[in-house]
Amino acid sequence: MVFTVPVLIVGAGPVGSVLGLELAHHGVPSMIIDRAVGPSKHPKMDYINGRSMELLHRLGVADEVRAGGIGPEHNANFIWTRGFDQPTVATWEHASVDEWVDRYSQVNDGTAPTQPYQRVQGSLLEGILRDRATGHELIDVRDGWTFTELYQDDTGVVATVVDSTTNTWHTIRARYLVACDGGSSTVRQFLGITADNNGPRTQFCSVYFKSSDPVLRSHGRGFVTVEASGVTLVSRDEKDTWTASLRLFDGETLTEDPVLLVQKRLGVSIDIDEVLSIAQWEGALAVASTYRRGSVFLAGDSAHQFYPTGGHGANTGLGDAVDLGWKLAATLNGWAGPRLLDSYEAERRPVALFNREMCANLLEVWRRFAQLARDGASSEHIAGFLAEETHQGDNGGIHFGYRYADSPVIAADDGPAPLWRWRQIVPTTWPGGRAPSLRLEDGSNVFDHLGPELTLVDTSGIGEPLARAAVARGIPMTYLRISDDTVAKVWERALVLVRPDQHVCWRAEEAPDNWNAVLDRVVGGAR
Repeated sequence: MVFTVPVLIVGAGPVGSVLGLELAHHGVPSMIIDRAVGPSKHPKMDYINGRSMELLHRLGVADEVRAGGIGPEHNANFIWTRGFDQPTVATWEHASVDEWVDRYSQVNDGTAPTQPYQRVQGSLLEGILRDRATGHELIDVRDGWTFTELYQDDTGVVATVVDSTTNTWHTIRARYLVACDGGSSTVRQFLGITADNNGPRTQFCSVYFKSSDPVLRSHGRGFVTVEASGVTLVSRDEKDTWTASLRLFDGETLTEDPVLLVQKRLGVSIDIDEVLSIAQWEGALAVASTYRRGSVFLAGDSAHQFYPTGGHGANTGLGDAVDLGWKLAATLNGWAGPRLLDSYEAERRPVALFNREMCANLLEVWRRFAQLARDGASSEHIAGFLAEETHQGDNGGIHFGYRYADSPVIAADDGPAPLWRWRQIVPTTWPGGRAPSLRLEDGSNVFDHLGPELTLVDTSGIGEPLARAAVARGIPMTYLRISDDTVAKVWERALVLVRPDQHVCWRAEEAPDNWNAVLDRVVGGAR
């Protein structure tokens, strides 16, 4: 059978499902195929940062994700120990969602996000997003369909897939294809796109299990417990569900029962009620050499692979999905210029490269902690070292502060860019960065008033003719007049043009002499 769709998405994980939902948000149909017949049973990732939650809130799924995740009263502390039979070496404290909400409620200066982080098992997140995609009238989800090959012509992509449930072959013709099929992406390999590795790949084994044994809380309540023996213990539901991940050292093969090996590494005997799954996986720090080949794009783990520490991989992928999704929709809906899709790689690949280094930075702390313990350093020395690294977990600037400085569809601003800070959001409308979120006098947030496409935010009352001119050109633009002193101050300019992903693409104090040139720039050129 032959199918024809605007966008074919290979992979129904969180990134592929969000991409489908983002396209549907702009009225564009898509088909999502996945070789599996349902969400993964293994939990995978477990931390969605606040920026990703803001993007999910736009799509109307944030509340459902929170309902399926860890309760807001629980913190996300990291506990460092030499072993379960020894005292805690150090604790990195990370406040609960409730505590963050309370902190955010006390400020309204642009340094607070609209959404705090959320802990949720990756398998649950995948199930929620996959169900949302399956239930959407514009998204055709096909479980058990495996991509095998593709070719491209002047009209787009022709892909061949096989339905494993019926052993039948299908042809799918799409204007665009997006690979969201994971770190071992079949699409990426078929295209011959290489990945730039930063360091060697490392083998791990993870045991997902249930246990009510109190020994697992012998060091207190921690989201992640890092053992010097090379085991990372993660609390999955703050009850009795856990994941223990252990590194397989150079030359080591998994020849014994992984459950026994976990207990041996921990140095204690644990009563395990049920083993839910066991998975071997490879840790890598790799970014694809290119994110595009013709009408085919890479997103999520197919474009970049990180270790799960720090939550960089999944959150980077969700950002990919939103960025690419609105740009594909703008192109298919007829208001984008030819350079808009080119900007996807120009914007998202530098983010991945930066996040790779941040992931490597945290991994180095893991490595040094274990090495110092093996070398016999005192717990006091190690605790002092770890105290200097607590900023690794307090990294709001990494999550919220990425800027698309060199994007071809960002109208650059005169003067020096504002400083970037590791620990906090720097409120600025500097083009390329996320716009500051602020509460208005009626209690609503300025983000909730932004339109689905471009939004011209005007604090002076001079911008309505500009918005009308854009609409007359066929460029969808919401005109948002805000009479609020706080917004006028924090947003820095009288006129600020905001994209669907809440990033600023242009700003000015007065109406420009050549508004058409501005529009050509931000939509990717004249059509």
